[in-house]
Amino acid sequence: MPINKLPRGVAIVGAGMSKFGAFPDKNGRDLFVEAYKEMTRSVDKGLDPSAIECFYLGNFSSDLFERQGHTAPLLADAVGLTPIPAARVENACASGATALRQGVIAIASGLYDVVLVGGAEKMTNLPTADVTDTLATAADVPFEIAAGFTFPGFYAAIATAYMARYGMKPEHLMNVAIKNHDNGALNPKAQFGVTIQKWMEGRVAAALKKGKPAPAWSDIWDFLHDDSANPMVAWPLRLFDCSPITDGASAVLLVAEERVREFTDHPIRILGSAQASDAALHDRADLTSLPAAKLAASRAYEMAGVTPKDIRIAEVHDCFTIAEVVASEDIDFFAPGEGFKAAEDGMTAREGAKPINTSGGLKSKGHPVGASGVAQAVEVWKQMRVEAGERQVPGDVPLAMTHNVGATGSTCVVHIYERRD
Repeated sequence: MPINKLPRGVAIVGAGMSKFGAFPDKNGRDLFVEAYKEMTRSVDKGLDPSAIECFYLGNFSSDLFERQGHTAPLLADAVGLTPIPAARVENACASGATALRQGVIAIASGLYDVVLVGGAEKMTNLPTADVTDTLATAADVPFEIAAGFTFPGFYAAIATAYMARYGMKPEHLMNVAIKNHDNGALNPKAQFGVTIQKWMEGRVAAALKKGKPAPAWSDIWDFLHDDSANPMVAWPLRLFDCSPITDGASAVLLVAEERVREFTDHPIRILGSAQASDAALHDRADLTSLPAAKLAASRAYEMAGVTPKDIRIAEVHDCFTIAEVVASEDIDFFAPGEGFKAAEDGMTAREGAKPINTSGGLKSKGHPVGASGVAQAVEVWKQMRVEAGERQVPGDVPLAMTHNVGATGSTCVVHIYERRD
């Protein structure tokens, strides 16, 4: 079936996010207010909030994380936007990008001209075991969770299948973690704004300060192979292969093409928006790729009228390091079995041919699950407008992509962006 272009142009004219991390003194509402305020400040020609006609919020489970349902109207009220319609969108870890897609559809259909899209999640109220249980509700509970699977276990299964087929080693995944922490160290909003090298040096300094012997790590590879410093979570995935438990929020303002000049002379247009679904992991014949991601990427490229070679940068869903490797292949940046080699060769580094996760990704920036998909769009906005500071990629960024996955790939949402002043 042919994929039509958007019937009406849509652009991002403002973007913002809170600091990501653990904030015991804040709730999800507080974090969204921070993201919204930064978004309003980013609109070049200013924003009259009364222009906003609708609000879509990506949020996975405020019900379980914060014991608060009916989240969207409460957040709309917190930023002074009632009585506009406000709706919460839930699609596991792809909630944010799904909310973004709903905003795109709402404008492309002609129903609205100005739409606010946000994402928020406050996860650290719960102990780790309860966070694990909450996230597990995104899996196929009767068939997978009852059998003892958790999300580290799911992605470990993907990793071992990939290793068996393509010969990847656990050390190749460490390359992804090192790269994303290098990027996150340059992101002031990142939860882990530190390189793994600096992390190791901090552990040494802390030991010496306590009068203990300094750990005998000769380099970061020794550190990453040390079971006490980087414990195994689910083989072959260690602690530094896993995204953290995070609090955070993000927001973007979408505007119809014919009205963008009211807000900015430098909009970021959304050329492609696609979403696909798939069965749960236990029902798939192949664990080395996410079919929904491949299909969503293919449809987004067709809608945008571009190819993978045209895309300069991508923010992909690296909930675990193996997820970035698989994603880089599913979006056709690299052939099957070549993604881990590309990371090893530096192709996905900030100064490489195909930079991936310049923000630090979910791995270093953090993963407040409902906010992550919108936060990817915030990073693309900054990179394309040359506002990313120290982590700015070299050269021009005319086209970019975001890829946001729900659970183990039961949902994937892909967006393609263009800078055309």
